[in-house]
Amino acid sequence: MAGIGIKLNRIFNEGGKSISRTIYGSVYSTLATIAPMLLVIGTMLLMYIFLNFESVGYWDRELFSCSILYVFIFALLTAAPFNSVLSKYVGDRIFEERYQDILPCNYVGLFLNMGLAALVGIPFCVWAVVVGHIPVYYVATTFFCYISLGLCFHEMLYLSILKQYRRVSVFFAVGMLVTFVLSLVLHYIFGVSITYSMLFSMFVGFFLIACFEFSFVKRYFHSNSHHYREVFGYFRLYWKLVLTNFFYVLGLYVHNFVFWTKEDMRLVLADTYVCNQPYDMASCIAMFTNISASVIFIAYVEMYFRKRYQDYNEAVIGGRLKDIMKAKGRMFRLFSDQIVRIVNIQFIISVVLFLVCLIVLPRLGMSGLVMSIYPCMAAGYFVLFITYTVILYLQYFNDLTGSMLTGIAFCVSVFIFSLLSMNLPEDWYALGVFAGSIVGWTVAYFRVRWVERHLNEHIFCRGSIVEELNRPMPSPKVYDRRLGGFIDDEEELDAEQ
Repeated sequence: MAGIGIKLNRIFNEGGKSISRTIYGSVYSTLATIAPMLLVIGTMLLMYIFLNFESVGYWDRELFSCSILYVFIFALLTAAPFNSVLSKYVGDRIFEERYQDILPCNYVGLFLNMGLAALVGIPFCVWAVVVGHIPVYYVATTFFCYISLGLCFHEMLYLSILKQYRRVSVFFAVGMLVTFVLSLVLHYIFGVSITYSMLFSMFVGFFLIACFEFSFVKRYFHSNSHHYREVFGYFRLYWKLVLTNFFYVLGLYVHNFVFWTKEDMRLVLADTYVCNQPYDMASCIAMFTNISASVIFIAYVEMYFRKRYQDYNEAVIGGRLKDIMKAKGRMFRLFSDQIVRIVNIQFIISVVLFLVCLIVLPRLGMSGLVMSIYPCMAAGYFVLFITYTVILYLQYFNDLTGSMLTGIAFCVSVFIFSLLSMNLPEDWYALGVFAGSIVGWTVAYFRVRWVERHLNEHIFCRGSIVEELNRPMPSPKVYDRRLGGFIDDEEELDAEQ
């Protein structure tokens, strides 16, 4: 995200801290981080309005809603184990200026991501056709939409590393424009049903975006070293990143999975799709209430913390001990200050949006159980996003063990507390999210303090004086009486060969 930081610094340095510059910087950071999501949501809303989605029958409407819900959730879950390690590999290769290794990483990532997505999706699709009796064409389109969205998530990783945020937004804008226009054409000109017009158009839009992204990466990194084994080796070295990202993303949805099993609330459609509409809707609203924390975090890190982190690294490389300790103190003081600022700003934003939702949403028909669950859910997501910022700080300090423990503690805690909260009154259904996020935040906070106390050991005591080689183990025999001297390892290897 360094490109965002550079651009934001330029915005504020050119115009000072005026209100107009502050608004412009806030809008830019928002569009650079969550613009694709806003474009997808906006397109869905436009299709709902212009295609008169409310006129669709209940069964078809719920089938489409559940299909889209499953597409997004499981596309994120299947991409989660790989993205962080692939990002690490690409960042290292760019630093080493080994650009010819990027395409092998892309191909390996595609193979792993699509392989896991197919492993999860194909059995579900077979079940939907055989047991649920959902039409084959509808199930196939849903599967292709799910695969295409997974491709979008995978290729977005490379464009983000290249700081091509505008291109990502442009690709999504073009893809969603095609989606909207195609849905109108299919329904009003060719007479296709409303729900299938929307589903097929979403598939075409996601596939088009993935093609744009892949072609850009292919054109940007035109050479191929064919070093595929190195990429697999990174998954062995950085398996903690795999677990961190997977358990965090799983923790985002595990409470939904728990409440999908609640007998008196869940909806089972065609013996295939299972959901809990009030709980899922409350989760969605709560997420949007607090999602600005991610934007604030990225802006703060790239504008301020990254410079302090760089100063500390430079002091370690060529500075005195006094300079190292001073840079370390300044870095952790800024870290504490930024966490407090993110919490304060996000708290104000969340309170305002919370009040707006309480006033506006009931007038739009969202009342009853949804609004009963929402307050506690909003509090849970507030802590959840703050916890994620600390996880990213831990990865900044290369504490992969701490970030993994935080992700696992967060996911397991949300799951356990969600099971317990199922038996509570409806106002406390989301207590599992809140309590689990508190546990994750506590683990992350104390881990950061541990890193602060042991950072010198982490930096200076983890090196290797002896060079590591990947070669056959030498013979334990070092002296041969017949030869009358010591045996050289290389000579012995040559003699054996």
